[in-house]
Amino acid sequence: MTLALPNAITLGNDTIADDAAAYRDLAPMIHRQRLVVEGYPTFVITDEHIKDYLSKLSVVTDMITIIEPVTHVSEMYGWAGWIHWETSGAHFYSWERPVSFFSVDVYTCKAFDPAKVVEFTEQYFRTTEIVAKGF
Repeated sequence: MTLALPNAITLGNDTIADDAAAYRDLAPMIHRQRLVVEGYPTFVITDEHIKDYLSKLSVVTDMITIIEPVTHVSEMYGWAGWIHWETSGAHFYSWERPVSFFSVDVYTCKAFDPAKVVEFTEQYFRTTEIVAKGF
């Protein structure tokens, strides 16, 4: 049996795109850049690592920090961190179980080099595997 999913879901007058081809940019005159980076670190990520990583990520992306990194730990979901930049910010999430894993979401209104972010992240966490998707 094959299940076919729609390219977009319509709710009233709004459309939620399931793929990039169905997505329509409503404000092309405003620069927005997103990057998701995920990987397997070779060490347990701590509060200090997250704050240091996000601070150094600001330098790598050439962003101006408005609020220093903030972190929170949940027994159920692991660590979360966030940094506020003048041109948006970045979120960081990490888990120790069921697998040692992290996910970074970068959203900016200023251009940055995604390859530099991936390279920096790979080196910082000494990853065994890393993937990234920009959009």
